[in-house]
Amino acid sequence: MKKDPRSIIERPLITEKNQLLQDKENKYVFEVARYANKLEIKQAIEDIFDVRVESVRTMRMQGKIKRMGRFEGRRPNWKKAIVKLTDGDVIDLFSGA
Repeated sequence: MKKDPRSIIERPLITEKNQLLQDKENKYVFEVARYANKLEIKQAIEDIFDVRVESVRTMRMQGKIKRMGRFEGRRPNWKKAIVKLTDGDVIDLFSGA
């Protein structure tokens, strides 16, 4: 059963550190579905952006505890993927902006 690529890749993570990874090492960082494995993430990136993926690294991120006054809540856990593309391939994240 093939999953929809857009349900696996939730959004790109854009920070200063991630921009440095893009510029120097051709790596892109995405928030992905918690159930997705490396092969599914690789297929989804290749299908959505029409690029070749060299490697995928994943990590599970713990949700932070947040307070609002005297009430305490918790953000959900999530999964992050760092995707390295082959030389010459580029993802333009700001093409629609």
